[in-house]
Amino acid sequence: MSYPPPPGPVYLSTTPEIPGKKIVRSLGIVFGQTVRTRGFFGRFAAGIEALVGGKSEAYLSEIEKARNEALDDLIRKAMTIGANGVIGIDFETSEILEGFIVITAVGTAVVVE
Repeated sequence: MSYPPPPGPVYLSTTPEIPGKKIVRSLGIVFGQTVRTRGFFGRFAAGIEALVGGKSEAYLSEIEKARNEALDDLIRKAMTIGANGVIGIDFETSEILEGFIVITAVGTAVVVE
């Protein structure tokens, strides 16, 4: 079942509440995911930087983009079920196969006033 998107912003929180808002209904768990792959050159550059004690800015940038994509997916899914907020947001990052990274955003979709 699909609901029209809520008017106004979608409130996001990593805590179990949204300051200044009252949670009037919980709609359940929502997930947002994206998958990234690091190419050979990305793995090579990350390996070299790790050897010399640096951090791979290119790799970190890709992780940030992927995290934002997962969060956008989470928001879309929450809006689809009529939520105007998501609480308890958490991110998980895992590698599947060699070089494939899954970023997952998970939270509880809620209706707030």
